[in-house]
Amino acid sequence: MTGMIELTDVHKIYPGTHGSAKHVLKGVTITFPQYQNIGILGRNGAGKSTLLRIVAGIECPDFGEVRRVGRVSWPIGFSGGFNGSLTGEENCRFVARIYGESISEVSAFAKDFSELGNDFYAPVRTYSSGMRARLAFGVSMGIDFDVYLVDEVTAVGDRPFKQKCKEAFLERQKRASLIMVSHSMDTIRSYCSRCAVLEDGHLTLYPDLKSATDALDEVYASQPSRQQVAP
Repeated sequence: MTGMIELTDVHKIYPGTHGSAKHVLKGVTITFPQYQNIGILGRNGAGKSTLLRIVAGIECPDFGEVRRVGRVSWPIGFSGGFNGSLTGEENCRFVARIYGESISEVSAFAKDFSELGNDFYAPVRTYSSGMRARLAFGVSMGIDFDVYLVDEVTAVGDRPFKQKCKEAFLERQKRASLIMVSHSMDTIRSYCSRCAVLEDGHLTLYPDLKSATDALDEVYASQPSRQQVAP
Protein backbone atom coordinates (compact mmCIF):
# COMPACT_ATOMS: atom_id res chain seq x y z
CA MET A 1 0.00 0.00 0.00
CA THR A 2 1.40 3.39 -0.98
CA GLY A 3 0.20 6.86 -0.17
CA MET A 4 -1.13 5.93 3.27
CA ILE A 5 -0.86 8.40 6.16
CA GLU A 6 -2.03 7.56 9.66
CA LEU A 7 -1.89 9.70 12.80
CA THR A 8 -2.49 8.12 16.19
CA ASP A 9 -3.09 10.21 19.33
CA VAL A 10 -0.92 13.07 18.05
CA HIS A 11 -0.34 16.03 20.36
CA LYS A 12 1.53 19.26 19.67
CA ILE A 13 2.21 21.82 22.38
CA TYR A 14 3.99 25.15 21.98
CA PRO A 15 5.32 27.19 24.90
CA GLY A 16 3.44 30.39 25.53
CA THR A 17 4.06 33.57 27.46
CA HIS A 18 4.30 33.71 31.25
CA GLY A 19 4.65 29.95 31.53
CA SER A 20 1.46 29.17 29.63
CA ALA A 21 1.30 26.64 26.80
CA LYS A 22 -0.72 26.40 23.59
CA HIS A 23 -2.02 22.88 23.00
CA VAL A 24 -2.46 23.02 19.21
CA LEU A 25 -3.23 19.35 18.54
CA LYS A 26 -5.00 17.26 21.18
CA GLY A 27 -4.90 13.55 20.47
CA VAL A 28 -5.49 13.73 16.71
CA THR A 29 -6.21 10.28 15.31
CA ILE A 30 -6.98 9.92 11.61
CA THR A 31 -6.23 7.73 8.60
CA PHE A 32 -6.22 9.75 5.39
CA PRO A 33 -7.95 7.67 2.68
CA GLN A 34 -5.87 6.61 -0.30
CA TYR A 35 -6.52 8.29 -3.65
CA GLN A 36 -8.84 10.88 -2.15
CA ASN A 37 -8.14 14.60 -2.02
CA ILE A 38 -8.75 15.93 1.48
CA GLY A 39 -9.12 19.58 2.44
CA ILE A 40 -8.24 20.78 5.94
CA LEU A 41 -10.56 23.53 7.17
CA GLY A 42 -10.47 25.64 10.31
CA ARG A 43 -10.28 29.16 11.60
CA ASN A 44 -7.04 31.14 11.54
CA GLY A 45 -4.63 29.90 14.18
CA ALA A 46 -6.35 26.54 14.57
CA GLY A 47 -3.13 24.69 13.69
CA LYS A 48 -3.76 23.61 10.10
CA SER A 49 -0.25 24.40 8.84
CA THR A 50 1.24 22.80 11.97
CA LEU A 51 -0.73 19.65 11.20
CA LEU A 52 0.56 19.63 7.62
CA ARG A 53 4.18 20.03 8.78
CA ILE A 54 3.76 17.12 11.18
CA VAL A 55 2.28 14.95 8.41
CA ALA A 56 5.30 15.85 6.26
CA GLY A 57 7.79 15.12 9.04
CA ILE A 58 9.13 18.69 9.14
CA GLU A 59 7.96 18.92 12.75
CA CYS A 60 7.64 16.09 15.25
CA PRO A 61 4.65 15.61 17.54
CA ASP A 62 5.24 15.91 21.26
CA PHE A 63 3.26 12.72 21.76
CA GLY A 64 1.69 10.18 19.44
CA GLU A 65 2.70 8.46 16.23
CA VAL A 66 2.73 9.38 12.55
CA ARG A 67 2.92 6.53 10.04
CA ARG A 68 3.64 7.18 6.38
CA VAL A 69 3.68 4.57 3.62
CA GLY A 70 4.93 5.81 0.26
CA ARG A 71 6.49 9.10 -0.76
CA VAL A 72 5.02 12.16 0.89
CA SER A 73 5.93 15.66 -0.28
CA TRP A 74 6.89 18.56 1.94
CA PRO A 75 4.09 21.15 2.24
CA ILE A 76 4.05 22.92 -1.11
CA GLY A 77 4.07 26.59 -0.23
CA PHE A 78 6.47 25.97 2.68
CA SER A 79 9.93 27.04 1.53
CA GLY A 80 11.73 26.94 4.86
CA GLY A 81 13.83 24.03 3.64
CA PHE A 82 15.59 26.08 0.97
CA ASN A 83 19.14 27.25 1.57
CA GLY A 84 19.10 31.01 1.01
CA SER A 85 22.77 31.12 0.02
CA LEU A 86 22.20 28.66 -2.83
CA THR A 87 20.55 29.53 -6.12
CA GLY A 88 17.17 28.18 -7.12
CA GLU A 89 18.92 25.72 -9.43
CA GLU A 90 21.31 24.55 -6.71
CA ASN A 91 18.43 23.99 -4.31
CA CYS A 92 16.63 21.93 -6.97
CA ARG A 93 19.73 19.84 -7.56
CA PHE A 94 20.03 19.21 -3.82
CA VAL A 95 16.39 18.12 -3.51
CA ALA A 96 16.73 15.82 -6.54
CA ARG A 97 19.73 14.11 -4.94
CA ILE A 98 17.83 13.54 -1.69
CA TYR A 99 14.97 11.80 -3.50
CA GLY A 100 17.19 9.91 -5.92
CA GLU A 101 15.72 11.67 -8.95
CA SER A 102 17.39 12.85 -12.14
CA ILE A 103 19.11 16.14 -11.26
CA SER A 104 18.91 17.53 -14.77
CA GLU A 105 15.25 16.58 -15.26
CA VAL A 106 14.07 17.98 -11.92
CA SER A 107 16.02 21.21 -12.41
CA ALA A 108 14.75 21.70 -15.97
CA PHE A 109 11.16 21.02 -14.92
CA ALA A 110 11.36 23.39 -11.94
CA LYS A 111 12.88 26.20 -14.03
CA ASP A 112 10.23 25.90 -16.70
CA PHE A 113 7.31 25.50 -14.32
CA SER A 114 8.27 28.23 -11.84
CA GLU A 115 8.70 30.82 -14.62
CA LEU A 116 11.53 32.45 -12.66
CA GLY A 117 13.67 33.10 -15.74
CA ASN A 118 17.23 34.15 -14.90
CA ASP A 119 16.26 34.50 -11.23
CA PHE A 120 16.41 30.70 -11.14
CA TYR A 121 20.21 31.16 -11.01
CA ALA A 122 20.11 33.82 -8.27
CA PRO A 123 20.44 33.10 -4.52
CA VAL A 124 17.11 32.19 -2.96
CA ARG A 125 17.63 34.82 -0.25
CA THR A 126 16.97 37.44 -2.97
CA TYR A 127 13.55 35.93 -3.77
CA SER A 128 10.21 37.34 -2.73
CA SER A 129 7.85 35.02 -0.85
CA GLY A 130 5.92 34.47 -4.08
CA MET A 131 9.07 33.50 -5.97
CA ARG A 132 10.01 31.04 -3.21
CA ALA A 133 6.54 29.51 -3.43
CA ARG A 134 6.84 29.18 -7.21
CA LEU A 135 10.19 27.43 -6.82
CA ALA A 136 8.79 25.12 -4.13
CA PHE A 137 5.87 24.25 -6.37
CA GLY A 138 8.04 23.70 -9.41
CA VAL A 139 10.53 21.37 -7.75
CA SER A 140 7.79 19.40 -5.96
CA MET A 141 5.91 18.88 -9.22
CA GLY A 142 9.16 17.64 -10.75
CA ILE A 143 9.16 14.67 -8.36
CA ASP A 144 6.56 11.89 -8.30
CA PHE A 145 5.01 11.65 -4.83
CA ASP A 146 2.23 9.37 -3.64
CA VAL A 147 0.79 12.17 -1.51
CA TYR A 148 1.14 15.90 -2.20
CA LEU A 149 0.75 18.27 0.73
CA VAL A 150 -0.38 21.77 -0.22
CA ASP A 151 -0.43 24.90 1.94
CA GLU A 152 -2.07 27.80 0.07
CA VAL A 153 0.37 27.71 -2.86
CA THR A 154 -2.42 27.87 -5.44
CA ALA A 155 -2.92 31.51 -4.42
CA VAL A 156 0.50 32.35 -5.87
CA GLY A 157 0.86 34.05 -9.24
CA ASP A 158 -1.40 35.38 -11.93
CA ARG A 159 -4.37 33.61 -13.49
CA PRO A 160 -2.34 31.62 -16.09
CA PHE A 161 0.03 30.36 -13.38
CA LYS A 162 -2.89 29.35 -11.14
CA GLN A 163 -4.38 27.46 -14.08
CA LYS A 164 -1.06 25.73 -14.66
CA CYS A 165 -1.00 24.67 -10.98
CA LYS A 166 -4.51 23.28 -11.26
CA GLU A 167 -3.70 21.31 -14.41
CA ALA A 168 -0.57 19.86 -12.77
CA PHE A 169 -2.59 18.63 -9.80
CA LEU A 170 -5.34 17.19 -11.98
CA GLU A 171 -2.73 15.25 -13.95
CA ARG A 172 -1.18 13.86 -10.75
CA GLN A 173 -4.55 12.84 -9.31
CA LYS A 174 -4.41 9.85 -11.64
CA ARG A 175 -1.69 8.30 -9.47
CA ALA A 176 -1.49 10.33 -6.26
CA SER A 177 -3.62 11.98 -3.59
CA LEU A 178 -3.70 15.46 -2.12
CA ILE A 179 -4.02 16.95 1.36
CA MET A 180 -4.67 20.68 1.13
CA VAL A 181 -4.91 23.59 3.55
CA SER A 182 -6.64 26.67 2.14
CA HIS A 183 -8.69 29.60 3.37
CA SER A 184 -10.62 29.65 0.11
CA MET A 185 -13.61 27.34 -0.22
CA ASP A 186 -13.53 27.86 -3.98
CA THR A 187 -10.03 26.35 -4.00
CA ILE A 188 -11.10 23.48 -1.75
CA ARG A 189 -14.08 22.73 -4.01
CA SER A 190 -11.82 22.75 -7.08
CA TYR A 191 -9.48 20.10 -5.71
CA CYS A 192 -11.04 18.13 -2.86
CA SER A 193 -13.89 15.65 -2.48
CA ARG A 194 -13.83 15.49 1.33
CA CYS A 195 -12.79 17.75 4.19
CA ALA A 196 -11.61 17.52 7.76
CA VAL A 197 -12.24 20.31 10.25
CA LEU A 198 -9.62 21.23 12.86
CA GLU A 199 -11.06 22.98 15.90
CA ASP A 200 -9.79 23.25 19.47
CA GLY A 201 -7.03 20.74 18.72
CA HIS A 202 -9.37 18.04 17.42
CA LEU A 203 -9.60 16.89 13.78
CA THR A 204 -12.83 15.45 12.38
CA LEU A 205 -13.06 13.95 8.88
CA TYR A 206 -16.43 14.35 7.15
CA PRO A 207 -17.85 12.26 4.29
CA ASP A 208 -18.41 15.23 1.96
CA LEU A 209 -17.75 18.94 1.60
CA LYS A 210 -21.20 20.06 2.72
CA SER A 211 -21.00 18.17 6.01
CA ALA A 212 -17.62 19.76 6.72
CA THR A 213 -18.70 23.29 5.88
CA ASP A 214 -21.86 22.89 7.94
CA ALA A 215 -19.73 21.79 10.90
CA LEU A 216 -17.43 24.79 10.40
CA ASP A 217 -20.42 27.14 10.23
CA GLU A 218 -21.50 25.81 13.63
CA VAL A 219 -18.06 26.64 15.01
CA TYR A 220 -18.33 30.22 13.75
CA ALA A 221 -21.90 30.55 15.00
CA SER A 222 -20.74 29.67 18.50
CA GLN A 223 -17.73 32.01 18.20
CA PRO A 224 -18.98 34.96 16.11
CA SER A 225 -15.84 37.03 16.69
CA ARG A 226 -13.63 34.48 14.99
CA GLN A 227 -12.45 35.10 11.42
CA GLN A 228 -14.20 32.84 8.95
CA VAL A 229 -12.96 30.87 5.97
CA ALA A 230 -13.67 32.77 2.75
CA PRO A 231 -16.82 31.51 0.99
